[in-house]
Amino acid sequence: MVRVGERLKSQRIKKGLTIEEVAKATKIKTRFISAIENEEFEKLPSSAYAHGFVKNYARFLRLPEKETLALFRREYSLDKEIKAFPESLTEEEFPISRFRLSKIPKIAIFIFIILFGYLLFQYRYTVIDPYVSIFSPKEGEVLFSQTIEVVGKTDPNASVFINNEPVSVNGNGNFKKSINLFIGKTTITVKVVNYFGRETIIERQIEVLENT
Repeated sequence: MVRVGERLKSQRIKKGLTIEEVAKATKIKTRFISAIENEEFEKLPSSAYAHGFVKNYARFLRLPEKETLALFRREYSLDKEIKAFPESLTEEEFPISRFRLSKIPKIAIFIFIILFGYLLFQYRYTVIDPYVSIFSPKEGEVLFSQTIEVVGKTDPNASVFINNEPVSVNGNGNFKKSINLFIGKTTITVKVVNYFGRETIIERQIEVLENT
């Protein structure tokens, strides 16, 4: 695509004219003619002056004024848009690539923390004992019935044993079992074992009195 500066310069050379001769005939300073030919529009005084210079230059060289001015306006506007960006954004090494590279270590660390946290959550029971809460009976409770209901809660995936007998656990981790006891003091043992073999044992000391 022919550019306005190239077109004017080519026509000037074709006519065998020097920049000084053009400057003398058009009353345009040589540095402004050079700026137009080299498309260094920032060296021109203003857009109005630049428009007039190009128009007079094209007329002097007998080039189509409207076509030449249309080329100039397009290139002049484009040049202004490019200049409006910070210089760092028009360099070959666009800072976005440097920005992305600088962020990679932080993103990698963030992803590692998330994965580590997820794995730690999933396999936490490999290093800690399963939790268990016994709601009934209470420690040291005195009863007047030889049948007692043991009620508690634990991990839904754990196995529960009450006095070494297995007990079913529902989806919420709740469990309940009725057991028969002898008169006198006794110990109820609740053992919870998770799928990694970790276990928690809770004992309740209670006393059963004869109901008279």
